[in-house]
Amino acid sequence: MEERPETELISIPATPRASTPEVLTPSGQRSPRPASKEAKSSTAWTPTSFISPRFLSPIGTPMKRVLINMKGYLEEVGHLTKLNPQDAWLPITESRNGNAHYAAFHNLNAGVGFQALVLPVAFTFLGWSWGILSLTIAYFWQLYTLWILVQLHEAVPGKRYNRYVELAQAAFGERLGLWLALFPTVYLSAGTATALILIGGETMKLFFQIVCGPLCTSNPLTTVEWYLVFTSLCIVLSQLPNLNSIAGLSLIGAVTAITYSTMVWVLSVSQQRPSTISYQPLASPSSAAAVFSVLNALGIIAFAFRGHNLVLEIQATMPSTFKHPAHVPMWRGAKVAYFFIAMCLFPVAIGGFWAYGNLMPSGGMLNAIFAFHSHDIPRGLLAITFLLVVFNCLSSFQIYSMPVFDSFEAGYTSRTNRPCSIWVRSGFRVFYGFISFFIGVALPFLSSLAGLLGGLTLPVTFAYPCFMWVLIKKPTKYSFNWYFNWILGWLGIAFSLAFSIGGVWSMVNSGLKLKFFKPPN
Repeated sequence: MEERPETELISIPATPRASTPEVLTPSGQRSPRPASKEAKSSTAWTPTSFISPRFLSPIGTPMKRVLINMKGYLEEVGHLTKLNPQDAWLPITESRNGNAHYAAFHNLNAGVGFQALVLPVAFTFLGWSWGILSLTIAYFWQLYTLWILVQLHEAVPGKRYNRYVELAQAAFGERLGLWLALFPTVYLSAGTATALILIGGETMKLFFQIVCGPLCTSNPLTTVEWYLVFTSLCIVLSQLPNLNSIAGLSLIGAVTAITYSTMVWVLSVSQQRPSTISYQPLASPSSAAAVFSVLNALGIIAFAFRGHNLVLEIQATMPSTFKHPAHVPMWRGAKVAYFFIAMCLFPVAIGGFWAYGNLMPSGGMLNAIFAFHSHDIPRGLLAITFLLVVFNCLSSFQIYSMPVFDSFEAGYTSRTNRPCSIWVRSGFRVFYGFISFFIGVALPFLSSLAGLLGGLTLPVTFAYPCFMWVLIKKPTKYSFNWYFNWILGWLGIAFSLAFSIGGVWSMVNSGLKLKFFKPPN
């Protein structure tokens, strides 16, 4: 028998693939969908897998072109996500051009900062073994909850949860989710911004004193005036329109945080240790005092891990399609960021405790350097360290304030049904900056409440994500996944209450007030 000749395939001219249109945002930026790259072939089912060559073979060429174009469009827009037109007017979702690099910058800027400098204080109550063990457990715990938040961003097809409160409402219900998530996320944004003004202003004052030295005038600026100078710089930088536009500032904040964290512990371990150093945990007058001191120390470790209230917001700046979901570059950038965060937190905690032991002042590493090595370290090196702290505080202020700016503009746009003008947007940001300044001046002890408020906001990082995973993903009841997340969630709630009680007791009875920075006399 003669072999049949193979059927020749009809060549179809390439036709442009439909894509989503560009959106012109109020700031004049465009948010195009990036052209999708050719994906690897996969046997997994997709919503467009039925449009295959076998399915198309009996269909005529014109209809085939229509279906191919439809397939490209469906793969481009992904889950057929229902976009809220208001999102194109708001700072967090105005620009969708984010990528893995931006995610790494933002997560690193939000995840490491001045709170790392007080980690050795916790070791003075926990000692070597329990201190390192607690820090390690907290690191991997929060890394797991970070992964949960990244996965839940698009847990429901056709819906993107662009903000932490939105995800909480989807999991716990509209009213309960609002009550559970609103206070801790607002504090983590506005409270951190206020603390940054206090720390940044005090650091600028010390930087000026070190650089100027004996040549300073007889009437230097007061501490409150330095707060005002720092606030003015923050307001100027806050005029950048959206979260993607501050990626450069986040890069500066990340680099400065890594640099000054490294400088602090290297300077400490390179100097001679005090002769009376001891690594035994500080003695307490009673067993109750010892328990509360340990709880407060664990609260310090828990508060060192921050930034989970910004994870969904950062992921919302990325384009997402069915072929290229946003969680892939987000998780890639987050892994890089948290590798560097570990490289900052663990050396500061271990190196600081090794250098000063239980002689560590309650103010943390900078106070210890001043107390023990102020005459051994060159003035220029100290000035560089302080300048890096100032740059980091300026950068961190922007990313932590962005959710508040977003809330202001969301209220305005929902009432007026139009985007904020440049003047309205600037007015909101000037108002917020000076409100934070006045709160910092009126409540200068705010940083002393960090242990207590850190315990109250701990569920955002360690508890709520586990509950939301169970309520949204609905793993098999009584499975390992189900038990694991419920146990972690309730442990987070229990630790939150215990750490809050320990923070209150420490401030009232033992006088251990967690001050992130205390200028030397």
